[in-house]
Amino acid sequence: MLDSDTRYHFIYLLPNIFTTAALFAGFYSIIQSINCQFEISSIAIFIAILFDAMDGRIARLTKTESNFGKQYDSLSDMVSFGVAPAILIYNYILINLGTFGYLATFIYLTTVALRLAKFNNSNIIKEFFQGLPSPAAAGLITSFVWICVDNKLSNIFFVNCMAINLTIFTSFNMLANIEFYNGKNISYNHMLSFYKILIFLLMLAFIKINPPIILFSIFVFYSISGWICFCLKINYNEK
Repeated sequence: MLDSDTRYHFIYLLPNIFTTAALFAGFYSIIQSINCQFEISSIAIFIAILFDAMDGRIARLTKTESNFGKQYDSLSDMVSFGVAPAILIYNYILINLGTFGYLATFIYLTTVALRLAKFNNSNIIKEFFQGLPSPAAAGLITSFVWICVDNKLSNIFFVNCMAINLTIFTSFNMLANIEFYNGKNISYNHMLSFYKILIFLLMLAFIKINPPIILFSIFVFYSISGWICFCLKINYNEK
């Protein structure tokens, strides 16, 4: 049996264990991208997104939030949602565009760093994010690459144009003063209820039909949802 001090330290470390798992997934994605295993690299980034979604929630549930955990999480995010997707899209598509390719990739990487610094500067969990969160940005870039890998789309002019425009759009979205829904405020009461588990399983089954296309559709919708709400607010205020 574990004594009370050991249990406390384990509970305190638990969120950081998930953060480390997300960091490892991002690192693994980079290695696989360098080895031209682009599908595995894409899947690893989505695994990092799952672990990242869990670490903060576990910290809030166990009341073990700390400034160290927050900083560590951001450093992990920089690798998993900044460096890993940047290397992935550059190695598979943007390398074909020469200087424009690596400039677009560097812009994306810089905006992820700025987005994380901006997020770290806020200590309040709000109902909405200001700017597209970096995991969603990584999901959008990664799912696009995954579609291209699945359909063997590489070094095609239309795909190259889409890739560079998507990279710039995602970068701009992260710094835009637009609100995106923050799911961190969801209540955790009766989290393991039958209906919530059923909904989660149905979502997994739906994604499994065609993971890259469905995930890309989800992240596209989320990335434009803030702009849709912004335009609706403007129209409402004008009336």
